Amino acid sequence: MAKVRANGLLHHVQRLTHSPIPHTPAPHARVPLPHPPTIVLLHGAFIDSLASFYFTLGPHFADAGFDVLMYDLRGHGRSERPPTGYTLEDFTDDLAALLDALDIDDPVNLLGNSFGGTVALDFAVHQPERTACVTVVESGPATRGWAATMSGALHQATGSRTEEEALAWFVAEYGALASTRQGDDLHDAHIARLGRAAGRLIATTSIAQDIPGGRTLTDDQLRALDRPVLLINGQGGLVAEETARLATLLPHCEVAVVPGQKHSVLVEDAESVGAIALDWATRRLPFAGGVV
Repeated sequence: MAKVRANGLLHHVQRLTHSPIPHTPAPHARVPLPHPPTIVLLHGAFIDSLASFYFTLGPHFADAGFDVLMYDLRGHGRSERPPTGYTLEDFTDDLAALLDALDIDDPVNLLGNSFGGTVALDFAVHQPERTACVTVVESGPATRGWAATMSGALHQATGSRTEEEALAWFVAEYGALASTRQGDDLHDAHIARLGRAAGRLIATTSIAQDIPGGRTLTDDQLRALDRPVLLINGQGGLVAEETARLATLLPHCEVAVVPGQKHSVLVEDAESVGAIALDWATRRLPFAGGVV
């Protein structure tokens, strides 16, 4: 574990680097590059942290020859929690500052889950020279429609008056987003901890107001994004309609759907998501016979 100061805050950072001897079978074989490419894994908001990647996709990318950078977003996990400063541009500025602090100068691969995908797309639009390609899992860009949806959902969460009510709301939301949890499974200790942590984050910061109140992207900005983008969805997830729209806007876009999954596809079927994301990212490495 390391703490890195960037954009005025201490961020909890984890890095997984490639080993000299590859031990992951095809299609996750090591790619011959003069130096390992960096992939930044960005987790979702409120009930998430870098742990969702540390135990899923992170090791697969490291085994395949990538330098993997994971960090807890501001206010989450073990990163510093300021009382204010949670607009989308704050999260994007954090990423740029972390890359500077860690002396990562080459363009990076970005992979974001849920809100992390929104951060990844915002970064790619505003800092394309630092972006190689983008993979988003059950996510999309911050548009005006996205902001309105987020505002409505967060208003429901902040309307809870007691910890028990807030916890019940998060448990219900988690159940609606998951494909494998049912009945009593929704009330286990792990979900309870996630709900309480999210409730504390909302109660002690301005995140519920800041996230939907930040900057948004226009269709013209999305049309101008010249970096490859992969959209990975759960078959029964939340973003199918937005994905169809993005596929007509983004000039270099591909879509992959994981059958039988909902919004929590990263955690519930990490094997499928990892295989899709790793194959796609590897084929876009310039020294691996792919295209940028």
